[in-house]
Amino acid sequence: MTALACDPRELLAAAARIGAEPPDAVVGPLRVGVDLGTASCVLVVLDAEDRPVWVEAHPSGALRDGVVVDFARAVETVGRLKAAAERALDVELTAATTAYPPCIPVKDARACTYVCESAGFADVVLVDEVSAAQRTLGVRDGVVVDVGGGSTGVGVFRDGELVQLDDRAGGGHHLDLMLAGALGIPLEEAEPYKRAHPREAFPILVPGLQRVAENVRALTRGAEDLPLHLAGGALMIAGAGDVLARYLERPVVTYPHALLITPVGIARAAS
Repeated sequence: MTALACDPRELLAAAARIGAEPPDAVVGPLRVGVDLGTASCVLVVLDAEDRPVWVEAHPSGALRDGVVVDFARAVETVGRLKAAAERALDVELTAATTAYPPCIPVKDARACTYVCESAGFADVVLVDEVSAAQRTLGVRDGVVVDVGGGSTGVGVFRDGELVQLDDRAGGGHHLDLMLAGALGIPLEEAEPYKRAHPREAFPILVPGLQRVAENVRALTRGAEDLPLHLAGGALMIAGAGDVLARYLERPVVTYPHALLITPVGIARAAS
C-alpha cells in the first residue's frame, strides 16, 4: 500500500487535483468506482498504486433517496462518464464497482448494478456506501456518517470491523428545500447559493443540521463513546461539523473534499 493510500486527506487532495487532467504515467490494472448519487454521478479511476488517475462528475438527478427513478437518464450519465474516461486514459474500462445506501430494498440496490451494466460495464460489483467511505477513511474505532442527497447512512466500526449499519431519510436535498423556502428562490438555485454564500446560508441551515444530528443519535445507540467521521457533500459547509459536535456533545472529524470520500472508496472496494 502506498503512503498516499494510507493518508485519507492526501488521497482526497490527489483526487481533487486530478480534475480532467490525468497523470502522464498510469500504472495498470485500473479500478473504477461509480457513485450514482442523488444530485450528481461521480466516476473515479484508480491505478494499481492507488493513485487517482481520473475523476469526473456530471449532474444526474436520476436517483431519489438512493433509488433509481430515471433509469435511462442514469445509464446515459454513466455511459458519458465512462466514455470520457476511456478517451482520456486510452483504455477500455470493462469492470466497475458501484454503491447503494444502506438498508434500501435488494431490488433497488440491484438497480444500481443494472445501470452500470447497461452503460457498458461487463463486470459490476456492488457495495454499500458507508463501507465504501470506510475504504477511504480507514476508521478503526469510530462512526462513519455518509450524508448524501437523500439519506444519511451510519456505520459503527470497532477494531476496523463494521458492527452496526443503518440509514435514515434526510440529507442535502432536505437542506436545499429549507434554504429555498427561506430565501424564496427556486430549489435548483439553493445548492449554488449555499456554495457561493455560506455565511448567509449557514444560520438558515442550522435546524436542518440538527435534524441530521438527531438521526445520527438515533442510529448510534450504544456507540456514544466513538467519534463521528463526516463524509458526503451535503455537509460541506463551514461550521456544519461544529453544529453536530455541540448538539451531540461528541467529537466530530471533518475532511476536505468530503464529496469524494465515497466515490474514491467505491473504486478502492474493487481491490
